[in-house]
Amino acid sequence: MIDLQAGKVILVGHSYGGAVISAAGHHEKVAGLVYIAAFAPDKGESLGGIFGRREPPSGAANLVPDEKGFLWIKYDKFHESFAQDLDEKDAIAMSLAQKPTHGSIFAAEAGEPAWKTKPSWYQVSDNDHMIPPVTQQEMAERINARKIIHLEASHASLATHPNEITALIKEAVEAVS
Repeated sequence: MIDLQAGKVILVGHSYGGAVISAAGHHEKVAGLVYIAAFAPDKGESLGGIFGRREPPSGAANLVPDEKGFLWIKYDKFHESFAQDLDEKDAIAMSLAQKPTHGSIFAAEAGEPAWKTKPSWYQVSDNDHMIPPVTQQEMAERINARKIIHLEASHASLATHPNEITALIKEAVEAVS
């Protein structure tokens, strides 16, 4: 996908997507990284290790594996676990459209992260039930984010605060243009 883009690219990662952009960000076209309530692992860290720093967030109890090891948020617990500040009907639609992650990603160790050499921005969801807000704040500070914004938001901040998220992304684009 990065190769198909013309010019510089800003990568945006939400949740597990933060680990993805931390690795993919080494591409020569990538000019910056934006983390949205996301993991930002350092070299040798695993997502499970990051979770292990403190008590599991309440939403973690509602993650269930399927027969192939993919993790799903229970449909009847999605609203309270992932998107408690979203309208219940919208949360139902989001739960039905969720894309699972494989449980093995929580044990995989990260390589050298791009955030060490690329400018980064971070949005912390202060009411997150999936990644503890204090863990998000620690990662935001560690990556030396150019800007950290806090939103009174669930893990679904992209859906509940689209204007603020869009403004952060636009700020990143303008900073590297």
